[in-house]
Amino acid sequence: MASLHPLIGSGYKGDPNHPGGKLYCHCEDAPVEVTLSSDVAFNHACGCSKCWKPANAVFSVIGVIPREKLAVTSNATKIRIVDPNAAIQRNACKDCGVHMFGRIEVDHPFKGLDFVHTELSEGAGKDGWQEPQFAAFVSSIIEQGFNPEKMAEVRGTFKEAGLETYDCLSPALMDLIAAFTAKKAGTFNSKV
Repeated sequence: MASLHPLIGSGYKGDPNHPGGKLYCHCEDAPVEVTLSSDVAFNHACGCSKCWKPANAVFSVIGVIPREKLAVTSNATKIRIVDPNAAIQRNACKDCGVHMFGRIEVDHPFKGLDFVHTELSEGAGKDGWQEPQFAAFVSSIIEQGFNPEKMAEVRGTFKEAGLETYDCLSPALMDLIAAFTAKKAGTFNSKV
């Protein structure tokens, strides 16, 4: 089976007091640099077809960080939005194609959070970023050509790594989406 992601099953554990750091695109000359002033939350393996994935990986690993804790600190002119019509506007290096961060500009439950790939740091996999917490959109890899007969093996590999698998987001994130939707519809009642 192809590698799910280099961090999955590696035994990597993050540092709960990780202060943040810098992420870099893959350009050797003048890489885009993004500085994060805190650790990420909800770091997870994602099987969707939109997320950037490292070479030979079936899943990406992506976390979120408050928008105000992310700054493009070098070569910002190399950034382009991959799909301006998508809810998550993935900002990628126009030269190497690596997605540096995803930002939501429309009314959305996650507006104010930016999506980032901490594996783009220089010490990826040993530098303290939050380890993956769960796997999301697992079945979506079938849409990208993955053999459906091997899905039990995929889920088993995640389970061995201590990660729950979902075909949406984790229950806590789905609850945030539902609360956002209920507030917009005027049906939110925190007393029931």
